[in-house]
Amino acid sequence: MNCRKCPRLVEFRERISKEKRRQFADFEYWGKPVPGFGDPDASLVIVGLAPAAHGGNRTGRVFTGDSSAKFLVRHLYEAGFANQPTSESRDDGLLYKDCYITAAVRCVPPDNKPTRQEIATCERYFEQELVLLRNCKAILVLGKVAFDSVLGFSRKYHKTKGTFKFQHGQKYRFAEDFPVVFGSFHPSPRNTNTGKLTSSMFSAVLRNIRKELQ
Repeated sequence: MNCRKCPRLVEFRERISKEKRRQFADFEYWGKPVPGFGDPDASLVIVGLAPAAHGGNRTGRVFTGDSSAKFLVRHLYEAGFANQPTSESRDDGLLYKDCYITAAVRCVPPDNKPTRQEIATCERYFEQELVLLRNCKAILVLGKVAFDSVLGFSRKYHKTKGTFKFQHGQKYRFAEDFPVVFGSFHPSPRNTNTGKLTSSMFSAVLRNIRKELQ
């Protein structure tokens, strides 16, 4: 949470925390790298892109207080992976059941687009986290950046070979000793408001994950 290795991200996250969004004018923004959250013994690990400017960057918890969080957590609750259907603040009582959520990049990037160098710099934290999540049986990647980060980890630590293409609803076996990976479009407003990702599509992915874990 004290990392300042990416000057562009540091400047942006801190500027957003000062400028704020009008509806959150009285809110004290987090404005730092956002750690993962959930059950450290979880069978399911969910990997997102990065904190949202007025979501995780404001609240200090991944997928909290924004539109993406509303979509994701409601579906996790319905699938039995969360104790409540909402994620609004760090003290709202949310707990994940057999589920842990993290992101490929820990600081909010401008336009939600981290550079390759920023992704590579944050890789050390992401990789260390995956190593520590020893009970992981399945990984749900939300979008291509998350997919590429998990695939890169698998190539580095599990000698994964071959070519893999990101697709929504696809199930992947990167290596025999690596968790099963499931792909989904990111639950961003851009995807959910346009119908690129619907409730039925995302629920179907979670059902397939449940079958895999059982």
